[in-house]
Amino acid sequence: MSISSWAQVNPVILVLGDSLSAEYGLPRGTGWVNLLEEQLVRDKSPWTVFNASISGETSSGGLTRLPKLLNQKKPGIVLIELGANDALRGLPVNETESNLSKMIQMSKKSGAKVLLCGIQIPSNYGQTYTTQFKKLYPQLADQERIELLPFFLEGVATKPEFFQADQLHPNVQAQSVIFKNVWGSMAPYSNLLKKIP
Repeated sequence: MSISSWAQVNPVILVLGDSLSAEYGLPRGTGWVNLLEEQLVRDKSPWTVFNASISGETSSGGLTRLPKLLNQKKPGIVLIELGANDALRGLPVNETESNLSKMIQMSKKSGAKVLLCGIQIPSNYGQTYTTQFKKLYPQLADQERIELLPFFLEGVATKPEFFQADQLHPNVQAQSVIFKNVWGSMAPYSNLLKKIP
């Protein structure tokens, strides 16, 4: 990345996700993104968070919205948490992979660092589809040389007590676990978060 492109970004973390990041079914201000904001404040970091997550969002929707968000916010870090709704709709894995790849490349070209959040789906979607879906995140992270959170819902997915009544969306108690997953994966950016780009 050139010095000039890095100089054009802001100390903003853009979160582009779906209902897992949009506080679906949760009291306002209790989601993991809010916990991330609180951590930055405690650390006296100059960085802020802009949550552009929308419930029901697909990788295609995220790709459509990203250019405007990059232009408006000029984020220094883009956190992508998308793909679950693609799987729920049975979209081909290669479509999801293509959309995520374009989002990653677009973010990098804008000067932003990227953190990709891996999503896994239940085995009842079929072993082949489930396996292909699980593999696409580490493959993309490796190809694009970006940071990866291997499994966004690590420590949550197998515990029914961490879910709302629909058994799809994590509850308030689960948010601190998800935040720790994300925060741990942001460790490579710890020095970056202490200063203004």
